[in-house]
Amino acid sequence: MSLLARLMYRSLVWKERQRARAASRLAGPSDPRGSTAAHLDTGRRGETLAYWYLRQAGYTIVARNRPGRAGAGEVDLVGWDGPVLAFIEVKTRASDQAGPPEAAVSRQQRQRIARAAKRYLQQLGRKAVPYRFDIASVSWDEEAGYQVRLIKDAFKG
Repeated sequence: MSLLARLMYRSLVWKERQRARAASRLAGPSDPRGSTAAHLDTGRRGETLAYWYLRQAGYTIVARNRPGRAGAGEVDLVGWDGPVLAFIEVKTRASDQAGPPEAAVSRQQRQRIARAAKRYLQQLGRKAVPYRFDIASVSWDEEAGYQVRLIKDAFKG
């Protein structure tokens, strides 16, 4: 586990906790957090947290937001976990009202991720690469801030 990855992850968790506290103090009736831009910003921040969490966990990330062919979907993160190539879907939730983040990975989304992964493996040009599909679940906890939970081999492609 790299010291840099550990420090980056911890500093990002601290920064997000500070940002959330400031946002909760400023939130009012005209709170724009429900807007599409805020939703996308939350997703980007979640992907960054997941990236550094995975680096800290020993993954070697080789691609971020890897698009597939048209209609083939996108893979949020691709990384090596030892000899296994992991295709990681990152789901971020700012509250637990809609359930756990990983529950938002629908069957159709899993199929799109699997198609994008197949395309990536074809482009890789190697034979018999062991791979799996993971989910990085990023959620907000009032006391601890954003927490990342890794679900290895979350679904089959």
